[in-house]
Amino acid sequence: MASSPQLLWPHNHNEVPKEVFFRDDIYQAELERIFYGPEWHPVAHESEVPNNGDYKTSNLAGVPLLIARGQDGVVRVFYNSCSHRGNQVETAPMGNKKEFECPYHRWLFSTEGKLIGCSNEREFSPGFDRKDYPLAQPRTESFLGLIFVTMSPDTESLDEFLGELKPTFAALMGGDGRLKLLGYQKVRYDSNWKAYTDNDGYHAPLLHQAFKLLNWQGGNGRQYNATKRGHIGFEAALAVASGHNVLQDPSIIAFKGQDPAVGSRIVNIFPTFGAVKHLDVINFRYAMPISTEKVEVHYAYYAHADDDDEMALHRLRQSSNLLGPCGLISMEDASIFHRVHIGNKTPGNAIFQKGVTDRDSIPSEMLQNDETGQLRRWEYYREVMGFERAAA
Repeated sequence: MASSPQLLWPHNHNEVPKEVFFRDDIYQAELERIFYGPEWHPVAHESEVPNNGDYKTSNLAGVPLLIARGQDGVVRVFYNSCSHRGNQVETAPMGNKKEFECPYHRWLFSTEGKLIGCSNEREFSPGFDRKDYPLAQPRTESFLGLIFVTMSPDTESLDEFLGELKPTFAALMGGDGRLKLLGYQKVRYDSNWKAYTDNDGYHAPLLHQAFKLLNWQGGNGRQYNATKRGHIGFEAALAVASGHNVLQDPSIIAFKGQDPAVGSRIVNIFPTFGAVKHLDVINFRYAMPISTEKVEVHYAYYAHADDDDEMALHRLRQSSNLLGPCGLISMEDASIFHRVHIGNKTPGNAIFQKGVTDRDSIPSEMLQNDETGQLRRWEYYREVMGFERAAA
């Protein structure tokens, strides 16, 4: 077990010590206590591997994963490591195979993870049996097709983990999670994972100039914390801008959904996952810490299974033009993540202000554009990491 890093947390509940963003000893403890600890982490939606034999590779804070739909139609998550000597089995980001072969010694696994062939088996150790050497699997559960993994036997059920977030999350996924993958955009940010996920409602209409297209700041809505971990749910109205001076092609911001009163839904799940539905875009953001200095984010875009070709194309155009790492709305994020990371390498604390009514407690209610929705997450992080709060 890694040693416990020493850090005295500020007394005020609206302050976060900048040290947590760049200290290597803290990052190593985060891996053990959070990413390999009792938390659930989304790794794929079943629609990303729609056909028997389809697979996708991913990782959980450096632990390689292989997500595959077996020939029996069941989606499983395996550690991407041969049960013989630990060699990485698959390197492609995605594909389709009838079986998985480890190139090191040609051990062969079915898409259900069973060992079905190995060379020179008659010369193996006494009592060797193929059934004792399947691809190992982490514990998994799913919510409307979104597959979560945990590396701890002590993690509570996924239902309890998600808590009151489930209705907003379900609505974001079209109500039933019956999705179809449109594609990915993948990027690495020069930022600590916590600077990437510390993404509040205050900044959106101020930093992102293209949010004026959606009249987001003036819309009605709510922000709430769903569990002790500070999972965040947003539900907001989007009154789409109009007129000749908005865009030459206004179809990019057309809203064809059935819920114009709630045109925006956002879900942030501790520690790193985010899901966004602005207008007709359905976007999951799988974020994976790489080091103290880098985080990798896979932006996955989806249509609903019942969409016709015209609606699917509309969602694809919105996804690629509005909300990706270089989209009209979110293009400033990469620069800010990096600049926040640089700025945090200075003494002192990051101090939250908008929505703070009492520095000695965490608010239970937040407005849509408050930054205080992050404070519950930070308090949970402090507790998990074992950092003591300073006395008044």
